[in-house]
Amino acid sequence: MKIAVVNYGMGNLASVRRAFEDIGAEVTVANHPAALYDANRIVLPGVGAFTEGMECLTGSGWASALHEVVIQQGKPLLGICLGMQMLATSGHEGGETNGLGFIPGKVRRLDAIGCKLRIPHVGWNDVSYRKADVLFDGIPDLSDFYFVHSFAFVPESQEHLIATTSYDCDVTAVVRSGNVFGCQCHPEKSSKAGRQLLRNFMNYVPC
Repeated sequence: MKIAVVNYGMGNLASVRRAFEDIGAEVTVANHPAALYDANRIVLPGVGAFTEGMECLTGSGWASALHEVVIQQGKPLLGICLGMQMLATSGHEGGETNGLGFIPGKVRRLDAIGCKLRIPHVGWNDVSYRKADVLFDGIPDLSDFYFVHSFAFVPESQEHLIATTSYDCDVTAVVRSGNVFGCQCHPEKSSKAGRQLLRNFMNYVPC
């Protein structure tokens, strides 16, 4: 199983790569969009601001390549943290910015969706399943995952909401639309449960 980790300049590549290698994956850090075409799975990591992230994806050809291999060819994609947020239709950080549009929804600051706790949200929180999903096979409901974020994905449809976490209000933890998965948490930093989630993504077979 060959996994391509997208290197668009804003991802925590080392820890993501190491986590997948630990569970037996063949991992390539994709430094050019052309590398995505040889992979079986795509991982879009990310740390930082939505606007800057989308500028990096659209300005270097990543966005169009991702659309082709993920939407048209159907290769599974996992977005992590900012990588998950950029799957949305738009983000509201420093003004509204278009996202990749793979999963309909908007990315809003935590206090804009009702959170009154300290921002950013940093630390371990349990994740509550809204529906059964292959991504959580072998992982008990309410398992702890590690979060670091100030913004949250607000999906247009509950159909795409797989799991939430509580941080004064319900916050989207995992979204999915077909072969496109997104995690607000950092599975690569989430110990045993996180490794199992990555293993489940690696073993997922699209219908």
